[in-house]
Amino acid sequence: MKVGLFFGSFNPIHNGHLTIANYMVEYTDMKQVWFIISPHSPFKEKKNLLADYHRYELVLRAIGDDPAFRASNIEFSMPKPSYTIDTLVHLSEKNPGKEFVLIMGADGLASFHKWKNSDQIIRYYHRYVYPREGTDPGKLPNMDNATLVDAPVIGISSSFIRKAIREGKDVRYFLPAPVWKFIQEMNFYRKA
Repeated sequence: MKVGLFFGSFNPIHNGHLTIANYMVEYTDMKQVWFIISPHSPFKEKKNLLADYHRYELVLRAIGDDPAFRASNIEFSMPKPSYTIDTLVHLSEKNPGKEFVLIMGADGLASFHKWKNSDQIIRYYHRYVYPREGTDPGKLPNMDNATLVDAPVIGISSSFIRKAIREGKDVRYFLPAPVWKFIQEMNFYRKA
């Protein structure tokens, strides 16, 4: 079974993430998408990052009981910072009946050569690349062993959501209802 791995901090997960994941399951040969909640990306600052278990809970609430989606906290028990290749190898060893592929935004291709063992990822793991605002699909680097997927371009981001909440904006329609409710109950993202 082909499983797409969608890595991210999901700080918070929003409807854009779910739209991309749903598109991958419905319009490609993936049977499932696993959301891999990263404790700390080596390319991102850690400030404003909710605790790992809170972001995991947000993803669980977002996906509910949809059998096409799964939340994974596998990187919580792995060395920090998280490296995609280490997680790919670990999951492949633990799940021999599954073919794992990587889901990534087109904006990540420009810096893909900086990823740990990027050549090994390209060699052993197919990448499904979705479009991002401001990225010209005709000029994408590092497209070996990759497929550009014609998914919708999503114009919202987790940083936009966090900033809007800090500013007291009502962004409930950018988030799955259970995620919005949990954020409100826990008073997340209110402080800078």
